[in-house]
Amino acid sequence: MTDGAPKNEKSGLWSMLKRPSAKYSLLTLLVVGFFSGILFWGAFNTGMEATNNLDFCISCHEMRDNVYQEYKQTIHYSNRTGVRATCPDCHVPKDWTHKIIRKVQASKELYGKVMGTIDTKEKFEAKRLELARHEWKRMKDNDSRECRNCHSFDGMNGEMQKQRARKQHENAREDNMTCIDCHKGIAHHLPEDMTEDDL
Repeated sequence: MTDGAPKNEKSGLWSMLKRPSAKYSLLTLLVVGFFSGILFWGAFNTGMEATNNLDFCISCHEMRDNVYQEYKQTIHYSNRTGVRATCPDCHVPKDWTHKIIRKVQASKELYGKVMGTIDTKEKFEAKRLELARHEWKRMKDNDSRECRNCHSFDGMNGEMQKQRARKQHENAREDNMTCIDCHKGIAHHLPEDMTEDDL
C-alpha cells in the first residue's frame, strides 16, 4: 500500500523553498536575495522603458496607420522650436506609481490587438469616439497631468499670446479648468460622431 516514501517527506522545489536552510547562512541568503532583487528591478525597469517610446507605440499597424499619421501633422510633432512630444509624453505619466497604473490599464490594448478589435481603418474609426472618450476622461480626472509636464499657466507669457488665447487661458485658470477641456483634438483628429456632451 505504501510506495516506500513516508507521507510527511515531500520532494520538489516548493518543499525545498519552504524549509529553513541548514546549508547556507542567513547572510548568504540575504546577499543572494539582495542582488537578485537588483537584477529583477533592473530587468523590470528596462522593460518599462523599452515600452515607453515612440517606436514601440507605433510598432502595431493600428497606431502607425491611424493616429500616428494624424500626429505627424500637428505642432507636437514639428514646430519652430524643434521640441517634439511623443506618445509617452502625452499618454504615460512620468512618476513611477502613476506610470505603473497606466501601463496596467494599457495592457487591455494587448487584448484588443489579439482579438483584432481595431485592426483595420474602418474598425478604428468605428471605435474612435469610444477610445477618445476614455482618454479624455483619464486626462480630465488627472487634471491633464501629462500636458502639465510641459505646459503650465505660470509658464505662459500672456503678452506673446493672441488676445483671444490670452483671455481663454485667463478664464480657464479662474474656472479651474484643465487642458483637455479646451484642447481635444490637439494631436489627433476629432471623432466625426461627437455629441454636444463631448465638446
